[in-house]
Amino acid sequence: LKSSSQPLEREFYGNHFGEWNDSQLQPTIQKLMKGYNRYLRPNFNQGPVEIGMSLDIASIDAISEINMDYTATIFLRQRWRDSRLLFPGNESLSLDGRLVSLLWIPDTFIPDSKRSFLHDVTVENRLIRIFSNGTVLYALRITATIACSMDLTKYPMDRQECTLQLESWGYNLQDVVFYWTRGNDSVKGLDTLRLAQYSVESYYTTVSEAVYETGFYPKLVLHFSLRRNVLFFILETYVPSTLLVVLSWVSFWISQSSVPARTCIGVTTVLTMTTLMMGARTSLPNANCFIKAIDVYLGICFTFIFGALLEYACAHFCTMQHQTIVDVQRELLKEFEESNGMTHLANSMSPKKMQTEESTQQEMPEQSVTCEGNEATDKKREKGCSLSSLKQMSRRAASMMSVENPNNIDRHARVFFPMVFLLVNIFYWLYYLLF
Repeated sequence: LKSSSQPLEREFYGNHFGEWNDSQLQPTIQKLMKGYNRYLRPNFNQGPVEIGMSLDIASIDAISEINMDYTATIFLRQRWRDSRLLFPGNESLSLDGRLVSLLWIPDTFIPDSKRSFLHDVTVENRLIRIFSNGTVLYALRITATIACSMDLTKYPMDRQECTLQLESWGYNLQDVVFYWTRGNDSVKGLDTLRLAQYSVESYYTTVSEAVYETGFYPKLVLHFSLRRNVLFFILETYVPSTLLVVLSWVSFWISQSSVPARTCIGVTTVLTMTTLMMGARTSLPNANCFIKAIDVYLGICFTFIFGALLEYACAHFCTMQHQTIVDVQRELLKEFEESNGMTHLANSMSPKKMQTEESTQQEMPEQSVTCEGNEATDKKREKGCSLSSLKQMSRRAASMMSVENPNNIDRHARVFFPMVFLLVNIFYWLYYLLF
């Protein structure tokens, strides 16, 4: 048996691939690996190796705005031709993934990857298939956390542009050339992908080169656009904040004398709005450079709620001031009437005193009495004029510093606040949805 096996072994290893015929055994890995050097790339000193790539996106598990990255599970397939692996026939060889250490493989990596790993249950998820013309298919199942620069100024109505880049680590453009096997059709799975907060709008592939200090390297880029589903945020944030604003308007229909009721509504809505604003910011990065759309809307709602509370404070102040001014006017009017009554009494008493004096001896006293009476009258007139002028000044001050009817403040607020809030909402949604 030993002697018979030696000629057969010589036949396997002594003949070249082109000398095989159908009567011989199928090629084995031992035959293919004879004289194979896995440390040298194919076409060494004969031009670059062309490596075709294709992707299957199995899932995008998480998209984090805080870390600005996304986690994806992909099937990466690479194809290249190695003339050292030619064998006759039209069949292909599917090898065990653990034999990858015997072959030359590209040093492809993901430059934006933060963390990544190769799945190994139940064995390492590798696939190696060799075709008769020397083409090698190498497939991997990888889960990677990849960085994605995000612009959150329109959050939650934002649209993010993320990329998945593939580069060669050590081989430059003189050694290796990357290309997509079927253009945009080289990427599968994004059309049917379902995400929690996003939907995939579009995607496309590009071929470029990476420039580093050590040279120019091949680079493939998958661009995909993600649009956030705003319905969740409308139900969670926008609707509650809008209802809080409407709730703050209820105080406009409550009497101004009900101080505890109106104050309670104002303070409660302000505190609830503050809690809602803090809760909306917990899942976002605390970066001062981002003024997000949701922050703008919550700020608008907080302003209207706080304005409703200030409206009651102003209305109550005007009411108290109006009552004080009315009391002052009543006192001034009372003093003015009393002064007018004393003047009429003095005028009625002066003729009787003048008739009791003698005619000859009465000239000088009469003049004195008349002078005294005139002086008293002038003083009382001056006093009456000063009171009237003071009354006019108080009325002018009251007209400038107070409202004639403080209840009109609430009546105007019932129309002013809803109209302004509606206009602000129209401008807000048009700006962030269309621009």
